[in-house]
Amino acid sequence: MAQIGVARLFELVDTHVHLTDFRFAHDLPEVLSRARDAGVVQFVCVGYDIESSAEAIKLSSTFPDIVAAVGIHPNRSGDALPATLRELDALSQSHAVVAIGECGLDYYRNTEPPDVQSEAFIAQLRLAETRGLPVVVHSRDAMEQTLDLIEEFNPGRRGVLHCFDGTVANVSRAVSLGFWISAAGQVTYRRDRTLAEALASVPADRLVIETDCPYLSPAGHRGERNEPSRVRLVADALAAIRGCSVEELAAQTTANARRLFGKA
Repeated sequence: MAQIGVARLFELVDTHVHLTDFRFAHDLPEVLSRARDAGVVQFVCVGYDIESSAEAIKLSSTFPDIVAAVGIHPNRSGDALPATLRELDALSQSHAVVAIGECGLDYYRNTEPPDVQSEAFIAQLRLAETRGLPVVVHSRDAMEQTLDLIEEFNPGRRGVLHCFDGTVANVSRAVSLGFWISAAGQVTYRRDRTLAEALASVPADRLVIETDCPYLSPAGHRGERNEPSRVRLVADALAAIRGCSVEELAAQTTANARRLFGKA
């Protein structure tokens, strides 16, 4: 299994990127260079179907600071047929793979029936447990149902609620189930206090950061293609919410990312 490397001063890990997206096809080396200049030392490239998962693994062979997560997004859960899940299992055994996902439930778009989403999510929770990997979980308008399935089918394993947009109570329950919480670009522009209060409540050792690029560009860049270099803007906003320096937040979230996605 790939492991995130040794920490240096003021390093950042972007724990959720989609660098296989077509919007990066023409300038990915430049995108990565800008991110490295901003302090990003590791990228967790997350798959959402078999093709993007395989491409994430390929990217890791070209760029040593990229590691991969392989999974089937809930909006594509109808594709999670037995043969596809076998392919996913095979991909999960690559040395580049540090997690299963993204997988979960999405009742906002609801492109697949809830029972189909649940079946695909459960299959990937079980795969994560079999392979000893954490899970990268997508949950939209389905937090309680998501946590219920994690509790039932992934007991004792670690994982992360990516692009978290829940409440203090959701944080408490997720942490009790062994999960990390990931802050993304919406922390820079959400006006109500619910998300800020939730992120302020996360134990320091359970917090990570991400861009979800090319999606969720932070404030000042809305409508643009997001890039991993902008994870620094997430870190700045999150440090302000938590009342600490960005240097302290960077050190903590980078250590957390290594622990979450490493061999420990």
